Amino acid sequence: MPQGFAFASSSVVLFCFNLLTFGGRACGVSLKPRGPSPQTDFLNNFEVVGNSYASAQQVFLGTLDKVYIVDKTEDNPWQINGHPVWASEWSISSRKTRVMDAITNSFCAGGTVLGNGTWLNVGGNQAVTYGGVAALSQTGGPPYDDPDGRQSCVSLLTPCDDGNCDWVLDQPMTTPRWYPTLETLEDGSAIIIGGCQNGGYVNDASQDNPTYEFFPSRGPPVISSILQNTLPANLYPLTWLLPSGKLFIQSNWQTVLLDYHQNLETPLSNVPDAVRVYPASGGSVLLPMTPANNYTASIMFCGGSNIMPDQWTEVWDIPHYPASSSCVQISPEVSSSYEEIDPLPEGRTMGNLILLPDGRILCLNGAKLGTAGYGNTTYTVGQSYADQPILSPVIYNPNAPAGSRWSRDSLNPSNIYRMYHSSATLLPDGSVFIAGSNPNSDVNTSAPYPTEYRIEIFYPSYYNQRRPEPQGLPKGVTYGGSFFNLSLTAADLFGNVDNIQSAQVVLLRTGFSTHTMNMGMRAVELDYSFLGKSDGSGVLYVSQLPPNPAIMPPGPALAFVVINGVPSIGAQVMVGSGSIGQQPTSPNEPLPQSTIIPQQSSKGTTESSSGASVVLGQTHGSLLHWLKITGTFLAVLMIPSLY
Repeated sequence: MPQGFAFASSSVVLFCFNLLTFGGRACGVSLKPRGPSPQTDFLNNFEVVGNSYASAQQVFLGTLDKVYIVDKTEDNPWQINGHPVWASEWSISSRKTRVMDAITNSFCAGGTVLGNGTWLNVGGNQAVTYGGVAALSQTGGPPYDDPDGRQSCVSLLTPCDDGNCDWVLDQPMTTPRWYPTLETLEDGSAIIIGGCQNGGYVNDASQDNPTYEFFPSRGPPVISSILQNTLPANLYPLTWLLPSGKLFIQSNWQTVLLDYHQNLETPLSNVPDAVRVYPASGGSVLLPMTPANNYTASIMFCGGSNIMPDQWTEVWDIPHYPASSSCVQISPEVSSSYEEIDPLPEGRTMGNLILLPDGRILCLNGAKLGTAGYGNTTYTVGQSYADQPILSPVIYNPNAPAGSRWSRDSLNPSNIYRMYHSSATLLPDGSVFIAGSNPNSDVNTSAPYPTEYRIEIFYPSYYNQRRPEPQGLPKGVTYGGSFFNLSLTAADLFGNVDNIQSAQVVLLRTGFSTHTMNMGMRAVELDYSFLGKSDGSGVLYVSQLPPNPAIMPPGPALAFVVINGVPSIGAQVMVGSGSIGQQPTSPNEPLPQSTIIPQQSSKGTTESSSGASVVLGQTHGSLLHWLKITGTFLAVLMIPSLY
């Protein structure tokens, strides 16, 4: 585990016991629940909670208490080491902000987290002066002393809770990259894909960088055909690691599967209806992978713009071109074709799609017209290439009937414009952090869509519910091996032991949020069986991850237990070995049979339960008392039907 990898507000207990009846063994370190259920007066609404100091072009959750913010080089009013602040750390618990030193210009960089818990910020723009104009010196100097971020910038951060961590520069990349995409691979390293050398509204052949490379480096960059063939809208290609170990890449209208080990690209169908990559900037999300769907990867795209390749110019009224409302989905290892699904309620560009721990997807931020980006034309709104902000969020429920999956029921709008360079990420308590918006070449607080420093939190419908407080969550999750045990009280099960049958144990990577993407965001449910006890409490016997690191790459993730649609407070766990390299795998231990023991009266009679398969008869009171104190389950030894 890297230095600074923290479990804020969590205490640690040692435990070791044998489950004699089922052969499972839970021995090591577990995390206690993180305290009482939170409450808010802003349910289904937005609350302004702080100031980001640097406009939040890039955002990620680093610890249970810290959110990290990165901006482009610009004239923010807060200072550090003789220049404006371009990075900061925001505390969830104190709602205070600490300035940090982003050394190079991280304008339109990419990012992800490695298998050891270190975060990368990769690429960016040349050194600039006021108004984003190129600086005379690309190695530092007045007024900002911001070295060129395109090639030299591989910045590393090991998150902390003590205020002593900051960005440090590592080895340079092989080539300059502005607008690159990053994805964590199955060994905990990262692939760095695409970008351009000098920037602009869209890419062009004179500055294209249609290659990928790795961190840590594996040598010279490798040419990618899809990036060569999808100019000019091939920046920030939308990329996910699939369970096969291949990469899904979507760029402009084209889609491929990339076997990066062999550098082989297999074409899939073109994406229908609209361009989804920057600057069309549709929302995109890898849907939860679960035992029920056999850990199949399905990717959803919503919004964007149906602009053709020859239309990506700045000589027409792009800011008032209607955004698309289309949503499509593809399961690339099942079918090469996309399918149409429920459209958005209105066309939207720059709409973030955020995975919630209950399996729903929150869409927020963005605009009805135009695209991402800014410039200086007779058509721009100020400098913005978009207009008519959408202030109202909407939630997608993949389990609802087709035709009714999007809903705004009870949801309230924000009153802050979140346009180009806004970001969002899930927080451990299940709320959503929103910040940023700056479709301007430098700080401009009087523009039609001004530089925005206010931080908001959105509180979903489950927020004020009494939260489950599972006992026994391990500090780390492995790829196969022995199952672990989570204890739930009757209160955790909301007074109905049958709720244990629909529980979810979810691992969720919140990702690196920038430009309508959350690079690396994914949710994976763990398989489990259960024991519902006669006192209304229960135990989940939870499998480790499948023995395939490509399903959930190694590194930190949030762990949630969801009961009756209500998530526990997320705990931070380390997935895999905690290091970069081939991850150990082993077969998953078979799970015990699921059982619910009917409720029992004081006379030894039973009360029916819809999920009951075993009846526990009258037992000596002192033995029951001893069993409750020890928390073991030796009582099931008395029940032959369990074997």
